[in-house]
Amino acid sequence: MHNMRRGCDLLVATPGRLLDLLQRHVLELSDCHYLCLDEADRMLDMGFEIQIREVVERFDMPGRSDRITMMFSATFPQEIQRLAGDFLNGDYVFLTVGRIGSTTDNITQRVEFVPEQDKEDMLLRLLYDVKGLTLVFVERKSEADTIEYGLRKRGIPATSIHGDRDQKERESALHLFKTQQCPILVATDVAARGLDIPEVAHVVNFSMPRNIDSYVHRIGRTGRAGNTGLATAFLNEKDRNIVRDLVVLLSEAKQSVPSWLESMGGRGGRNRRGGGGHFGGRDYRDDGKKKNKKKRGKKKGGGSGDKKKGGSEGRKFGNCVGRGKSNDAW
Repeated sequence: MHNMRRGCDLLVATPGRLLDLLQRHVLELSDCHYLCLDEADRMLDMGFEIQIREVVERFDMPGRSDRITMMFSATFPQEIQRLAGDFLNGDYVFLTVGRIGSTTDNITQRVEFVPEQDKEDMLLRLLYDVKGLTLVFVERKSEADTIEYGLRKRGIPATSIHGDRDQKERESALHLFKTQQCPILVATDVAARGLDIPEVAHVVNFSMPRNIDSYVHRIGRTGRAGNTGLATAFLNEKDRNIVRDLVVLLSEAKQSVPSWLESMGGRGGRNRRGGGGHFGGRDYRDDGKKKNKKKRGKKKGGGSGDKKKGGSEGRKFGNCVGRGKSNDAW
């Protein structure tokens, strides 16, 4: 606390703790000219919006026109883009590296149809077949504990991490995993973001997440820093809600799409890159510009209009960077 009162050039903080320090007058933000939100979509979507808004608007932080604001994430749903716009200049720059919401070429994705009662046996086979650090994702905290116990009972060194673990227990589990003393880490989505361990060779989705965003972040724990990785997903009938988006993602990444997966309802999935996309794979403002230009094109051309005259390709990436009008980017 004493060091905080002396001031600093760079401060990394969680929203709640930062708000507490501001309320206790330990910190001032009047000289803060750079604001960065990492995993911005999750920060604004998990109930932190009120705290972030209070930090930015209630205290002495310079206004959005007097500071540089940056937001980073692998996924940006359009509803979160609109919300984030409150903290950015109106002409902010939207930058993409690769495809937002997609996966890298370094990750080989496999999808296996596995009934619930066969998942443990399938996991054991994979652990013996694929060597190296393996991260196993589950949905429930109790499930993580159960799988860890079952693996240890079979003599397989494993550890787990989830929301009921305190900070010391989490750090201990990560240390055991990184040092390969326990090369199997069973985790809930608390480990889906921010976990940077380049040596992770295999990610197993023992339980599929509720949405495709979480799937992308989960498998992104492998194939990092130029390394290659493998991601295996266990699916069955109860995962139908994610199948369509999964087929689109696999197709875009040029991965193999099993015929049984398409038969579960994978064809005709929504276009995640378009206006109804889940990830927000592009600047949502482009959709409004397209609609407005199409309307103007119809008025000029009459009737349905000539697509060449009335259509629009929207704002290009190069123009977005080249405008040079905004300090904000995400």
